[in-house]
Amino acid sequence: MSTKTGPQHYPGASRTHWYQDEYGGDAMEVNAVVLHTTEGRTLPDYGGGASAPNLTAVPDLAAKKLRWYQHFDIETSSRALVNESGGVETNALNVCQLELVGTCDPSTHAKWEEAGESHIYWPEAPDWALRGVARFLAWMHAEHGVPLSGPKAWPAYPKSYGNEGGQRMSGAEWNDFKGVCGHTHVPENDHGDPGAIDFAQLIKYAKEAPDAKDDGQDEDWTARLTGAFRRWTGADRS
Repeated sequence: MSTKTGPQHYPGASRTHWYQDEYGGDAMEVNAVVLHTTEGRTLPDYGGGASAPNLTAVPDLAAKKLRWYQHFDIETSSRALVNESGGVETNALNVCQLELVGTCDPSTHAKWEEAGESHIYWPEAPDWALRGVARFLAWMHAEHGVPLSGPKAWPAYPKSYGNEGGQRMSGAEWNDFKGVCGHTHVPENDHGDPGAIDFAQLIKYAKEAPDAKDDGQDEDWTARLTGAFRRWTGADRS
């Protein structure tokens, strides 16, 4: 097992739904983030944690901010990916997994809209939601060195299911990958989430973060991330 370095808990994230005590997991030095969508409107129970990611971001639509829940340490393997025997590692291959509550499926989006059920359709996510995810990615870059880059192809669901969009990595590509990708890119998996999320805008915001003080975190966290971000960009160097 690799030695874990850096902070293991995202500041401000609730640990009221913590599953690491039940499911353990492998220690690892994280160099990648995988984005998922839950395809639901509320915080899942993940079968009591059996299929839980490291973190879940729940949109608070009234407050226009994300509420964060952490289920495993940043650098402990979580359980949201399929892992076939005899193939590559998925959950345990240096990856931190984030589930975004909402949908990437246009048919689900249309059904919920017709029923008047509030939600986020992540391919058309509001600016505040993208910025909330971007702050997490900026923190992962500053604290764990995850590159703010990723695959070019983010096909829309349902084309993103399986590998119809040609976006899914080979085993060798996955083994070499560092950065931010989606469930839709991971080998041995067929899910297509998070679909056509605006990845270019998400990375743009991450590179600009922190971009606002009213981000749902406390001032000490903001100051700490600001310092880390300045060190990353070289702004502290004269």
